[in-house]
Amino acid sequence: MNVPWVRLGVNVDHVAQVRQARGTTYPDPVLAAYLAQSAGADQITVHLREDRRHIQLRDLEILRRTVSVPLNLEMAPVREMVEIAVTTGVDMVTLVPEKREERTTEGGLNVQELRDSLQGIIQTLKSEGIAVSLFINPEPGDVELSAKLGASQVEIHTGFYADASGPEQEEQFHRIMHAASAGEAAGVSVAAGHGLDYRNIFPILDMEQVEEVNIGHSIVARAIFTGFEEAVREMAEICRSYSR
Repeated sequence: MNVPWVRLGVNVDHVAQVRQARGTTYPDPVLAAYLAQSAGADQITVHLREDRRHIQLRDLEILRRTVSVPLNLEMAPVREMVEIAVTTGVDMVTLVPEKREERTTEGGLNVQELRDSLQGIIQTLKSEGIAVSLFINPEPGDVELSAKLGASQVEIHTGFYADASGPEQEEQFHRIMHAASAGEAAGVSVAAGHGLDYRNIFPILDMEQVEEVNIGHSIVARAIFTGFEEAVREMAEICRSYSR
């Protein structure tokens, strides 16, 4: 989906996480996705984990039938998830690492270690018409290898930057800059995500190579006080002020 601004992917996982905490039928991530696209989201992102801790397969199936903007599935690079992605017919897959004990994704894929399996998965998904992004650490070498493996996009992990402050944050920002420049040189689209909020996102959006951001937690947190549509609308307006 080409738009003349930085695309906003809204991740609705945390809506499902609240639902799963009590085992209820609410709040509904499908409704959240509907409200998000109504408020200006350019993409809906969900992470179907192997342990199904928040988003469920039924959520994904309903989202595929109801979402009119591109649907981006974050998933572990394993056979079960590849089959689900193909059967569901999502628009994009973002391959991410998974650990059962982590609260959230803690870092990018080890592209070098997984290169053989990643290449096969990328080829399978692309043959089904599904675009593939790799969620990677801000390392130029990982960006270049991702491009060689056939990824059409890399999503740079911004969590280290988001969690840092002072000189360390500046250092992490420069890591992201170098990785984004490597993506442009390698001919892959560059996205960014993890830990981005209504304050720290501006330097990321200033990078002309960044075409897309995926944001969940900060939007859902803000929605507690403003309502979901308003929280998405505010972030969408920020992204749309950065033309591409």
